[in-house]
Parts: sequence; structure tokens; C-alpha cells
Amino acid sequence: MTKPLHVAPEPATLPPLFARWFESRGWSPRAHQLALLSLAQAGKSALLIAPTGAGKTLAGFLPSLVDFAARPAPRKPTLHTLYISPLKALAVDVKRNLEMPVA
Repeated sequence: MTKPLHVAPEPATLPPLFARWFESRGWSPRAHQLALLSLAQAGKSALLIAPTGAGKTLAGFLPSLVDFAARPAPRKPTLHTLYISPLKALAVDVKRNLEMPVA
């Protein structure tokens, strides 16, 4: 068992594509989003507990999106990320948001 993370790791640096995406919406990545990205890039697991509207869903998908954008397109469809939604409405919202281009 790993000990809880009370201090965020060194924040990950967003690739320019994602930094521009945040900026184009007038957003800044939140500390917990960058912390999860850092942990994922280091191959570590994480559990994020944050209030409603804190950007948990984006924090969870950001490592996959960054990794997916950095890889060449696969020759055939493959499974990259599995998302299990606790609510149908959240699943619909996530699908809608993920279908919008990052660029």
C-alpha cells in the first residue's frame, strides 16, 4: 500500500497542444490535474478526492489524452482507456466533451 499523497509531486508540464487548449478556454490547469498527470507519467496510481466542479473528470482523462496525442495513430483500433461512469448523465457529458477536438 502506498501512502497518501498530501503534497503534490513536481507538476507535470503540459505539452503545448494542451497548454493552448486550456488557454483558449480561459482556463489554467489545476494543481490536482497536473499532479495526476505527473503520477501517471511516472507509472504510479492515484486516487483523487475533490469537490464537485473541481475538474476531477479532466484530471482523470488528462494523462490518457496527453499520452494518446503523443503516440502515432494505431494501424487498427485498440483499447487505450477504459472509463466506467457512475452516472449515465456523466457518461453522456464525458462523451460529448471528448468528441470536441483539443486543437
